[in-house]
Amino acid sequence: MIQLIVLLPLLAAAIAGLGNKALGKIPAKIVTTGALFAACAMSWPIFISFLTGHAEPYVAPVFTWIESGSFDAQWALRVDTMTAVMLVVITSVSSLVHLYSWGYMDEEPDQPRFFAYLSLFTFAMLMLVTANNLLQMFFGWEGVGLASYLLIGFWFRKPSANAAAIKAFVVNRVGDLGFMMGIFGTYLVFNTISIPEILEMAPSMAGSTIGFLGHRFDTMTVLCLLLFIGAMGKSAQLGLHTWLPDAMEGPTPVSALIHAATMVTAGVFMVCRLSPMFEMSPTALTVVTYVGAATCLFAATVGTVQTDIKRVIAYSTCSQLGYMFFAAGCGAYGAAMFHLFTHAFFKALLFLGAGSVIHAMHHEQDMRYYGGLRKKIPVTFWTMTLGTLAITGVGLPLVGIGFAGFYSKDGILEAAFASGGAGIGAYYVGIFAALLTSFYSWRLVFLTFFGKPRWTQSEHIQHALHDDHGHGHDDHAHAGHGHDDHAHAHADHGHDHHAHDAGDGTGGYHPHESGLVMLIPLLVLSLGAVFAGFVFHDQFIGPEGGIEFWKGALAFDSHLMHAAHEVPTWVKFGPFTVMLTGLVIAWLAYIKNTDWPQRFVATFGALHQFLLNKWYFDELYNFLFVKPAFAIGRFFWQFGDVGFIDRFGPNGLAALVVQGNKITRRLQSGYLYTYALVMLIGLAAAATWAMTR
Repeated sequence: MIQLIVLLPLLAAAIAGLGNKALGKIPAKIVTTGALFAACAMSWPIFISFLTGHAEPYVAPVFTWIESGSFDAQWALRVDTMTAVMLVVITSVSSLVHLYSWGYMDEEPDQPRFFAYLSLFTFAMLMLVTANNLLQMFFGWEGVGLASYLLIGFWFRKPSANAAAIKAFVVNRVGDLGFMMGIFGTYLVFNTISIPEILEMAPSMAGSTIGFLGHRFDTMTVLCLLLFIGAMGKSAQLGLHTWLPDAMEGPTPVSALIHAATMVTAGVFMVCRLSPMFEMSPTALTVVTYVGAATCLFAATVGTVQTDIKRVIAYSTCSQLGYMFFAAGCGAYGAAMFHLFTHAFFKALLFLGAGSVIHAMHHEQDMRYYGGLRKKIPVTFWTMTLGTLAITGVGLPLVGIGFAGFYSKDGILEAAFASGGAGIGAYYVGIFAALLTSFYSWRLVFLTFFGKPRWTQSEHIQHALHDDHGHGHDDHAHAGHGHDDHAHAHADHGHDHHAHDAGDGTGGYHPHESGLVMLIPLLVLSLGAVFAGFVFHDQFIGPEGGIEFWKGALAFDSHLMHAAHEVPTWVKFGPFTVMLTGLVIAWLAYIKNTDWPQRFVATFGALHQFLLNKWYFDELYNFLFVKPAFAIGRFFWQFGDVGFIDRFGPNGLAALVVQGNKITRRLQSGYLYTYALVMLIGLAAAATWAMTR
């Protein structure tokens, strides 16, 4: 069964991709979507069997891949609790994204290629999570990188999409270099790349040292930090995060798949899979904690000023990944995986809900041109509200009832506090980030669904009304576009002040609810956003239930989970308090006193500009890396290529040969006596030379 789950998406991708337009849109969609729903149907029984304790970990051999001396890489599929969790996350979200894309990409002429890329992406992620050795994991790791490049740049005629795809690919190569070095080092130390064997031998390496960069360092610290660099790239942690918001240039279903179920969760999965290694290095765990907490804070601050609806959710993903990493850094790997699990449902819901809004608004993505949509697209409104309730962690701490994020995010914060040390700082950073999360999440809801309509300000909608009388535009031109943050830095305004209503304020345009094929995935994901935390929290993070559920698939610390449940009451109420605070601030700023945002920007203009420019990371990297790289390239071009190679090559020696040929060509007169004369002169010269010798 596991072989079918993994290979069905690959087979579907091959059929749709190779068949392409000859196969046709409908057959390609049926094949790919059907394969994913079949894989999903087979994944849930595996997960439930581990959930109920009726399954044991096993390895399904596929074939012998590489055998060379002591190096042995068998292609085999590992199935344990971590695999089972990831199988349902990946196949459930991917199948729903496939179905949703039937409606969202309906006007796209190149649908077979799009659906083939989606299925290829899913196959690569399934290969990653079922890997039984590091080389096989690296195959899936690079596979999701390739598929993300193809999907982000799907609209290849759009320069910004091409640039975003290249950026994602290049930034991930930096992280992948660290991951490769970690794999090489691990093989050097353990003489194997088999994950079970490595984890079994990891405790024996505690206290040993290894030579690296001319010095001796703790072996496990070096290996874990190199592996974590790979995780930072794939999961967009601070420093290697710059590709993630630009990935919004791809179609919205791509954003949902990348952010909820595939690429960005790969780093978290890898750290948890190799958790026995990380447990041998307190230094590496501390670094993971600090990087995760810093990412959590950074992304939450930037998310508060974004005006593009997809970018708000993208920075939310970056922030939530920070929670997962600092949970792992504190030793709460079960909590990290639990948040990964719940986050997949409510983040996919938010992205697909945003796609429904964009679809209703003629592919307008700027929230300042929304307003009053809750009555126009009620199903989208209610499902996105459920997703917002989940991501902000709405729930009752002492009663223990709430939405999905209440169980997983609060579990992370309590475990971080209970872990002590760096975890205490991570707790406070996480609490502040939770405040910002609540604020920007409700800001999105209020700007989009409440207040008066501001659609008359949207150039896209006005062009649509004038050009095609409301029938919509070609997705190639408009879908998935973004707005230049710099151009709109001054306009983070509230609802009503700048709207110049025409009649009912809609300018003759009336948004419409999405079709059933797009709403069904929203409704299904809403169930996960509401119930995933309540149903599964004991198995994922319960002190006793967690030991039975994980069965050694990761380093589950029941003592830490006990301590997390026993933290002071004020610690438990911290997330609840900041959640309410963020909601109230957003309500005051975007419903009651809509002039507050302008007043804030006027008072704290420098801070607003700092956040709007994403802490100037792009500008810093442009100064440190991009401009020097271009300068070096120009130097080698002008002085190396043109000044040396061309000068002494085609423009030098080659030109000399050409001139010589022109001279010798004149000697070819065609007369016999001329050639005889030359021969005589040559013989005379040779005889003279011989006589002088």
